[in-house]
Amino acid sequence: MFLKITRSGTRQYLQLVEAFRDEAGKARHRTLVTLGRLDQLTDSLDSVISGLLKVTGRPNFLDAALPAVEFESARALGNVWALNELWESLGFGELRRVFRKTRHSIDVEALIRVMVFNRLCDPESKLGVLRWLDTVAMPGVEVETITHQHLLRSMDALVDHQADVDAVVANLLRPLIDQELSVVFYDMTTIRTEGLATVDGDVRQYGMAKEGLIARQVMLGVVQTGDGLPIYHEVFAGNTAESPTLLPTLKTVLERFPSISRVVLVADRGLLSLDNLEALSEIRLESGKPLEFVLAVPGRRYSEFADLLRDFQRQCEAAEQEIVDELPWRGLRLIVAHHPELARQAQTLRRERIETLETQANTWVGKLDAQDAGVKARGKKLSDSGAKARLYHAVKDARLANIIRVDLKNERFAYEIDHDALALAELMDGKLLLVTNTPDLSPQGVVDRYKSLADIERGFRVLKSEIEIGPVFHRLPERIKAHAAICFIALILYRVMRQRLSSADAPLSPERALEELQKLQRHQIRINQADRPVTGISRLSETQDRVFAALRLKKPTQPQQLSLL
Repeated sequence: MFLKITRSGTRQYLQLVEAFRDEAGKARHRTLVTLGRLDQLTDSLDSVISGLLKVTGRPNFLDAALPAVEFESARALGNVWALNELWESLGFGELRRVFRKTRHSIDVEALIRVMVFNRLCDPESKLGVLRWLDTVAMPGVEVETITHQHLLRSMDALVDHQADVDAVVANLLRPLIDQELSVVFYDMTTIRTEGLATVDGDVRQYGMAKEGLIARQVMLGVVQTGDGLPIYHEVFAGNTAESPTLLPTLKTVLERFPSISRVVLVADRGLLSLDNLEALSEIRLESGKPLEFVLAVPGRRYSEFADLLRDFQRQCEAAEQEIVDELPWRGLRLIVAHHPELARQAQTLRRERIETLETQANTWVGKLDAQDAGVKARGKKLSDSGAKARLYHAVKDARLANIIRVDLKNERFAYEIDHDALALAELMDGKLLLVTNTPDLSPQGVVDRYKSLADIERGFRVLKSEIEIGPVFHRLPERIKAHAAICFIALILYRVMRQRLSSADAPLSPERALEELQKLQRHQIRINQADRPVTGISRLSETQDRVFAALRLKKPTQPQQLSLL
């Protein structure tokens, strides 16, 4: 049976109608009762419905009180769920075993996991982590019990058991590293710190930052594989020179990954020294093979190779595309690459700067000569010492102090162009010099290996941008090292995500993938105060489903999510 509205003229009637089949089996309708005119039933319709419910013996919901429904704020689930699945699948869950033996009553592994995920999802200070936790549904973590002191204590525990933590990380990284040929890249960067107070063993020291400024900072060294996977990091004092850190870092890496049968170390210009070359040549792997290396020659040492490059330069003058050659040097291979377009750009820019400085200097010379001749002019009088100082600082800012030499000892304003230095600079324009002991890589192969070092620079950019490793607000050296360790673990997860997304041809970066998964939310409602809350998750979109598939991670389902509450 059903209700039907019929029309007669301008009036409408409400009828109770039954559907049936006649003897021929054809569907028919018959009116059981006309309830009345629709316009007259408006006020009494509730009575009609109540009467019908009473006749059928069903409860009258019109008289019943509506249930009290409470809604909790939705919490982001998809991003932290994916990171948690990745955490467990890679083997970071082994950290529970490390910290289970400690005296700490807090769940150190869970708190470290929280801080690592926060670095990837919404990097904040430690106090910001607590605010972020109020917006996410962290699997297996009792968010309400976490305090700021708990986070700091877990950082202390991380440093106290750093050796055991490093062993766990090295163990889970071994299956991800190519054991036959592992090209490793080493580089350092500066991390800015805040605060003026000093403490014992302070690693926050003033040094030259990568941005070209003197700042209070720490130095961070990172070793990555040829695939961009970070495998080691270390924090140094902010005034540490890069070159002395290379050998100790390399020895530690070889101790952690002894099964690697071949290592080709690639490092940037700041890490090359004669001491390093001799010591690197003496290092042997567990297999007995020598350590191989590709090191860039720093620009300050290019003058040592000027005579070697004279003949090569003749090839460069007519070159239209990059050319690569090999020269013997001290029992090693010196690989030289020349890029003609970069050389032309560098020479043009230098000549323009020199011309601008000479024009300015000649203007000052003319003004000084006019003043000596008694010619009066507007403005402040120019002195020889003032002109020297102004030209000297302009030359320094243009990085041409080795070519334009200002005579600061002369009483008169004087300068000269060092044409030999200019010729040497133009000889080296567009060139890349690499020192290597690799026996089987072609000269072009050596250059390609070195250019891959740019990938570790991208790793530093991820640390500084997406993960926001700096500025560091911690004061104690142990806390600074713990902060760096947390960011390093976050970088491992980031790189693994990037590798999996890339291999699946997914058009998303890790940060965009996490942003998309963040839209997958957990919802919770309570119907009447005495009832248990009902929890559910929003439906996966097609994009979210593809992200989980690309990352090769299990998707959250309703039963799994309910079991975590």
